[in-house]
Order: sequence, then C-alpha cells, then structure tokens
Amino acid sequence: MSFGRTVLAASLSIMTLSNTSYASGYPSKPIEMVIPYAPGGATDVIARMVINRLPDELGQPVVAVNRPGAGTTLAASAVARAEPDGHTLYTTTAAHTISASLYRTLSYDPVKDFAPIHLVAKIPIVLVASPSFKVESLADYVDKARNGTTAVTVGSPGNGSPQHLAQALFQSRTGSNFVHVPYRGDAPLITDMLAGQVQSAFITLSAVLPHIQSGQLHAIAVANPTRINLIENVPTMSEAGLKDFNAATWFGILGPAGISANVQQTLHEAIKNVTSETSFVERIESMGGQMAGLDPAQFTEYVKSETAQWAQAVETSGARVD
Repeated sequence: MSFGRTVLAASLSIMTLSNTSYASGYPSKPIEMVIPYAPGGATDVIARMVINRLPDELGQPVVAVNRPGAGTTLAASAVARAEPDGHTLYTTTAAHTISASLYRTLSYDPVKDFAPIHLVAKIPIVLVASPSFKVESLADYVDKARNGTTAVTVGSPGNGSPQHLAQALFQSRTGSNFVHVPYRGDAPLITDMLAGQVQSAFITLSAVLPHIQSGQLHAIAVANPTRINLIENVPTMSEAGLKDFNAATWFGILGPAGISANVQQTLHEAIKNVTSETSFVERIESMGGQMAGLDPAQFTEYVKSETAQWAQAVETSGARVD
C-alpha cells in the first residue's frame, strides 16, 4: 500500500473511532452526584472518593451535590425526577430501601423509579456495649436482656435507621427486653455510651471502630457473614449463636429509572475501575468495610432483597413516618 493510501486509511479509521465515540454522546456535560447527607459522613466520604477519580474514566467533571434532609427522601425525590440521561447520579445507603416501608407517603418508588448502577461497599452493623455494662458474650447479653430486672437500653442514631431496625429484628429473634433510645446521629450516641448513659447499641462499625480498637467500647458480635480483619477477635452473630443475622449499611450508586442499558453499563465499568484501585479498597477496609462490586443486574436483585428485609424490620419495630 502506498504512503498516501496508508494515511487515508488511518484517517478513515480515526474518523470512524471518533464518530463511534460521539455517537454514544455520553457523557456530554458535567455529571452531578447527589448525596443525601451533609458533608463529612461516611456516605459523603465514599461518594467523594468516587467523584475524585471518575472524571479520569469518563472525560467529564463530576460535581458533588449534598442534599440532606427528610431521611434521604429529599435527595431521592430530586433524582427520581431527573432526566434519565446518566448526568444525574445518586450515592445512597440502606436508608433508600427502608423508605418504601417507613414512609406512609412518598413522591417516588424507591425500587421502580431508580436504576441501580454499582454497589460499592458494605459496612456491617456491630453490637457494642458501654464500659459500665459488663457482658461477656452474646449469650450473656441476651440473658441479661431477657431475664434482667430492668430492660436493657439500646441506642440508635435515629428512629427508622438501619441500626434501629437491626435492633428491632434482633429483639424479635431473641425475645430480648429493650428500651430503644434514639439519637440524632452517631456522635451523641457514642458520647453517651462512653459515659455509661446507654448500655448498648447496634451501630455501623465505621462509627465506633476507634473506640473498639482502644478498648473504650466492647464489641459483642458483628452482624456480618464473616469476621472483619480489623476486629478479628469479634465473632459474627452466627458464630456467637444467632444464625443468619446480617445487617449492614451499604453504599451504592444509582440513577433515575430509564437510563439506557449502554449508559448504565458504561457507568458501572467506570465506577468499577475507580473502586478497584488499591488505595480505594484500603480506605474502605480501614473503615471496617468490605468491597461489594455488584453490577447493575446483581445490584437490582440486592435492592429487592434489602427492601423485603427492611420491610419486615419496619413492621416489627412499628416505626413509621407520616
């Protein structure tokens, strides 16, 4: 082939690649990542870890938009109404699958109005006791909760939270006698636990990990199928005697329903690349979490199973929001 023909062939090839790239048209503008909590919490931290690297994968800026309020429903409502073109994404937690049962009225359907893209990670819930509440094991804890002269106080970061609902399921499974003490977040709950004002709590591991490691709080059991390396001496609920009791706060990325399958897969692959990096994995594990990496189809099934589990927990707890 002559030099001229070679150049022409190369030029046509490049044009074909460019046309293919532009034909998909995605992404064609900056992407908004809506976060349903204020800056600084675990969800915000994980979302921004993705945001920082996602532009390298997609070739467009990704902007964090914090929209806290109404137990994540304010942000979820905005995302559900957004154009399903892949330029509005949503980093959320297990609270999303709780909403369907917790709220009497919602302007959206937490399952039907969203397209799961990638389940990033899970951080399990752990049962901890304050220093003044002496328990040796899960069996000892249940015995005190069943047979003690007074009910055991159990704190949570709020009514209807995954931690509160995990406590309700545990109470139902074990016949324990609890007094639920709701707080406005993890920080005030932990402060009162350290002071001995609340005896125990079901709480996300990342929130109490430093206090467990320092010995300030006693971890009784973790609601996870496997032990967590950073607290490898703490048994799972199954190992401690309560079979198949698992509960976690998960962190996943969704979009509005109606996103094309091609865009959904493009986003999944890009996020998978970001979250597979060693530094990302190490950061999640340092928080007591475990990588999930579920693709859109797997994440969709996970959302359905989570919705069913939390519906049972909401019914058991009696928690409702008008």
